[in-house]
Amino acid sequence: MTKGIIFDMDGTMVDNMMIHHRAWQRKLAELGLDFTLQEVVEQIHGVNDEILVRLFGDRFTAAERQQIAAEKEAAYREIFLPELKLIDGLPQFLDQLQQAGVPLVIGTAAPVENMDFILDELHLRPYFRAAFHAGDVSQGKPHPEIFQKAAAALGLAASDCLVFEDSPTGIETARRAGSQAVAITSSHTAAEFAHFPHVLGCVPDYRGLAWEEGKLVL
Repeated sequence: MTKGIIFDMDGTMVDNMMIHHRAWQRKLAELGLDFTLQEVVEQIHGVNDEILVRLFGDRFTAAERQQIAAEKEAAYREIFLPELKLIDGLPQFLDQLQQAGVPLVIGTAAPVENMDFILDELHLRPYFRAAFHAGDVSQGKPHPEIFQKAAAALGLAASDCLVFEDSPTGIETARRAGSQAVAITSSHTAAEFAHFPHVLGCVPDYRGLAWEEGKLVL
C-alpha cells in the first residue's frame, strides 16, 4: 500500500518544457546565436552549464556561465507567469489526496528559484510536507538521492512511496529508489516508458485519476 506520494515538478505538475525552450531561444539570441525554436528543442538539452560549454567552449568563465544561466531561468519565469497553471486535473487530484490524508512531497531537479516560483504563484505549499530541489542533493537524477530524501521527510522509505514523473530519467530515478511510478506523458510518449516494470501506468494528465482506499485508480 502506498503511504506517501512524491511529485516531480517540471513536466509533471506544470507543462513547462516549451517555456524553457523559449527562454533559451531568447537568451541565445542575446549571445549571438539565432536558433529557431525547433533547433532549440532538438539541440538544447542537459544542465545549463554543460549547454553553455558545448555551445561556446571557453568563451565564458564559470562565473559568467552561472550568471547567464540565472538570466535564462529568470527569462523562463517571466515568460511562464502569464500562462502558469497546473496540468489538467491536478488541482482536483491534490484536493483528493489532501482530504484522504496522503502525505505529499516534491522532489525536483529544478533550481530553488524555479521551484519557489511554482509553489508560491500557484499557492501549492499547503499541500506538501516538504519540497526538495537541485541544490538539496549532491547527486542529480537518475541517482535516487532526491527521492530518498523526499521520502525520509515523510518518515518513509522510498519504497513506500509512489512517484509521479514525466521523463525516462525521472522514472529511472524512481526505479533506483525502489518506488513504483506513474508516467505523465507531457513531453515523452508512453512507448518510452514501456520497458520500466515499476510503472503502474502512463497518463497524459490527472483527469480521471482517483484515490480510493489507499490506492491509486488509473
